[in-house]
Amino acid sequence: MTEPLLQVTGLTRAFGGLVAANAVNFAVHDREVVGLIGPNGAGKTTVFNMIAGSLPPSSGSLRFRGEEYAGAPAHRIAQRGIARTFQITSLFPTLSVLDNVKLGTHRHKNTGWWAAACYSAAYRREEQEVEAKADAVLAFLDMGPQRNRIAQNLAYGDQRRLEIAIALAAEPVLLLLDEPAAGMNPDEARRLTETIGRIRDTGVSVLLVEHHMRVVMGICDRIVVLNQGNKIAEGTPTAVANDPMVIRVYLGRGNGDA
Repeated sequence: MTEPLLQVTGLTRAFGGLVAANAVNFAVHDREVVGLIGPNGAGKTTVFNMIAGSLPPSSGSLRFRGEEYAGAPAHRIAQRGIARTFQITSLFPTLSVLDNVKLGTHRHKNTGWWAAACYSAAYRREEQEVEAKADAVLAFLDMGPQRNRIAQNLAYGDQRRLEIAIALAAEPVLLLLDEPAAGMNPDEARRLTETIGRIRDTGVSVLLVEHHMRVVMGICDRIVVLNQGNKIAEGTPTAVANDPMVIRVYLGRGNGDA
């Protein structure tokens, strides 16, 4: 059997006497969308941050493309091909949409500060390539007409899409989405579901933490459910939705987004 793209094994994080994530195991395969769900305080964000490198694990293993990386800094993890968005929109608000996306290509740049200062031919060529890549990402997300708008002037749903565009500009193999549907209206959430599907179709795997159950059930190939730091279920959306434990501790609570 082919090794998973991301393998999470025994992932644990303790804050003093509080165990926020307890020996969590799951995997993400190529061209797969996996949802990480659970009630508030379940440990989703803790697990997500350990995978992204913003929080070191207390113990456990993280393997990406067969290589261990647990405890590596976030910028090194990004260089491996893992990009993330944040629960709270993280943009450069006074820059244009295009310039925001161009900044997402930084890990692929080869020319240094001296070439930029001299405005060398190599620097100019690279800038042209960067702009072309950014425009391609914007076109993919149907944001081309907004390329010159200032980020802070976008509608909220478009700001969330712009954050995804910035992450995609890094050309990830695995995209981590942290509550991408938060604050979206039903139409924006529907468009987001379609966008995630199109991202998967390009060959990028997706791991998302999300409370909006229509998005989760509508796009995920598999769902991992956490409760109080422990994995309590894993499977297809249908299997998870009918799991008695999940119904009791999460879905049965009457989530307003369901």
